[in-house]
Amino acid sequence: MQDWLTMTAADLGRGIEEGQIDPVALCKTYLDAIEAHPLRDRIYARVTADRAMSEARAASDRAKAGQRISPLDGVPISWKDLFDTAGVGTEAGSQLLTGRVPEHDAEVLKNATAMGLVCLGKTHMSELAFSGLGYNPSTATPPCVNDHGAVSGGSSSGAAASVAFGLAAAAIGSDTGGSVRIPAAWNDLVGLKTTAGRVSLEGVVPLAKQFDTVGPLCRSVEDAGLLLAALEGGKPADLSSADLEGRRLAVLRTVAMDGVEDAPAAAFNAAVERLKDAGAIVDTLEFPELEDAMPLSGCLYTAEAYGLWRDVIEDNPDAMYAEILERFRLGKSHSGPDYIAAWTKLDGIRKAYARATAGFDAVTLPTAPILPPKLERLESDHEYYVSSNLMTLRNTRIGNLMGGCAVTLPTGTPSCGITLMSAPGGEERLLRLAAAAQEALA
Repeated sequence: MQDWLTMTAADLGRGIEEGQIDPVALCKTYLDAIEAHPLRDRIYARVTADRAMSEARAASDRAKAGQRISPLDGVPISWKDLFDTAGVGTEAGSQLLTGRVPEHDAEVLKNATAMGLVCLGKTHMSELAFSGLGYNPSTATPPCVNDHGAVSGGSSSGAAASVAFGLAAAAIGSDTGGSVRIPAAWNDLVGLKTTAGRVSLEGVVPLAKQFDTVGPLCRSVEDAGLLLAALEGGKPADLSSADLEGRRLAVLRTVAMDGVEDAPAAAFNAAVERLKDAGAIVDTLEFPELEDAMPLSGCLYTAEAYGLWRDVIEDNPDAMYAEILERFRLGKSHSGPDYIAAWTKLDGIRKAYARATAGFDAVTLPTAPILPPKLERLESDHEYYVSSNLMTLRNTRIGNLMGGCAVTLPTGTPSCGITLMSAPGGEERLLRLAAAAQEALA
C-alpha cells in the first residue's frame, strides 16, 4: 500500500478500475500518511478526513457496481487554500481571512467532486497568493522536497509539497505569475498553467483576476490532462501516439536566459539536447518586445491586486506579513490611466508575440532561473527576499504576460524544470507535446 503514495493519479485510477485498489483503503492510506508525517502541519492547513472518507466510500460503491464516472474516480487529491470548500475554512494563507468559512464549494471543486475525485484537504500557500517563494510567516511555510531548509516555491507551496512528500496523489493550485509552475519545478513535478479565462474562477479567492488561472500539480502529463478534464467536467486530451518527431521548438533567449544559475542552465541545456535526440527541431528565438512587456507587470498586477484588496488590507494592515503588504501597496502608485495604457501596450506586444511564435509548436525556457532559496536567509534579509522573489517569478511571468498556456516538466536534475509554452487555448495540443517530451526526458 505504501506504493500507492508514489503512484501517479492515472495509475491509481487504473488500479481502481481493475479492482486492485479499493478507494476506501486508498483514502485511508493517504489520511494515515498525512497524520503520521512530521511535516504535515507545514503542508496541510486543514485535513477534511470526514469528507474524504465519505467520498471514497461512494467511489468504492461505484467501482464495485461497474459505474465509475471518470478515470480518476476515487483518487484522493489536495486543494490549495484559496478554493472555497463548503463548511471548511478557506483563508488563502492570510490572517486577514481568519475564520472565513464559505457556504459553497468553488466551481472547480464541484466539478472535480462530480467526477469522483476525493478531497483530502486544504494546503498552505503564500499569503493571498502574492509571492513566488512560498514563505509565509503568518501561517506556515512548506518545505522543498529536495531541501527541507529551503522554500518549496509559491504560491501553491503546500500543493506541491503534498504531492512531492506522498501526501496526495495530485494537487490543485492557482497560477497568476508562476504559482503552479514554480513549486512544481522546485519539487520535481509536472505543473500546468491554463489559459486565463478557460477554467472557472468562481469561488476562488482572487489576486489579479485578469491573470488568475487554475491548474494541477502532479506526477505526470497524463495526470495533468485528466485533472484538467475533471476541473472542467469534460473529456481529457488524447495523449496516445504523441511524439516529438518534426516538432518545432523555440528556445527563448530574450530575458529568459539572463542570469540563470548554473544548475538550472545546465539542466535546461541537457533537456533540450534530449528533446533534439527524440526528433524535435530546435531554434532560438529573440523577441525584443519582451523587454518592454516585463516592466508592465508592476502596474498590471499590483494595481488590480490592491484594487481588489485595499479595503480589507487597510482595515487591518498589521495582520499581514510586511513583505506582502508592501507589495500590495505598490498598487497605490498606479492610476486608472496608467493601468489602461499598460494593458493597451501589452495587447500590442501579445499580438507581436503571436506572430513571432506562429511557426513553432512551443516556446521553451528554464522554468525558474534560480534554485529554491534557503528559508533562514529569507527570514532575515529583506533585500534578498525581494530580489529572490522577483527572480523566481521572472521566467514564469512571461507566460502569464503573453497570455498562453504552459507546462513545466522535471528535467531529472533536482529542482530544475523545463517549460513549454503554447498559444492561448492550446492546452490539449500542448499536453500531447509535453507527454512526448516527458518520455524523452525520463
